[in-house]
Amino acid sequence: MKKQNLLFIGIFFLFLFAIQVDGMAQLQAPAASPAASVSQNVGFTKISIDYSSPAVKGRKIFGEIEKYGVTWRAGANAATMIEFSTPVSIDGKNLRAGKYSIFMTPEANGDWTVRLNAKGNSVFNYMKDGKIDEEALAKDDVVAVKVKAEQLPAVQERLQYSISAENNKVAKITMSWENVSVSFMVDTQVDQKMEAFKAAF
Repeated sequence: MKKQNLLFIGIFFLFLFAIQVDGMAQLQAPAASPAASVSQNVGFTKISIDYSSPAVKGRKIFGEIEKYGVTWRAGANAATMIEFSTPVSIDGKNLRAGKYSIFMTPEANGDWTVRLNAKGNSVFNYMKDGKIDEEALAKDDVVAVKVKAEQLPAVQERLQYSISAENNKVAKITMSWENVSVSFMVDTQVDQKMEAFKAAF
């Protein structure tokens, strides 16, 4: 009887051990660039950004990891995506509601370029001979905005996007990473939408 009990206990512990080993095998290490998202209602529009957030980790990012004059995916892993629930305007250009990928072209001196891609492509869709085909990429810009790069007072370890509602008509979208912050404005066309609403009645 004792032998049977010992055998039963042994099998039970082997079963528990097997479950634990299987669980550990399925456990994955945390992502180096974890997924992140931010959203904000501005006027009648919900603005959402989905991105991956890489870390500086003691490296020189802009000018070395991300070369000046070379368009970058403005995040890590998959394409950084921005979505507008209603039509908006950026730099005087009207954009339909929907999703767009964000690219950025950093510069050592002068303004950076923030690009919204009409096709929602990854920047790597534009690779040619091992380099970004800047001309082909620019053809798919729905809008390209020149923006000033601001120096941060301290290192921003992880890339981060923020959306400020400002006057609740025009939103300010900001990307901060390493020692740089760049922003662009999104007009949610509140007044035009109010006029259209009034005209409908």
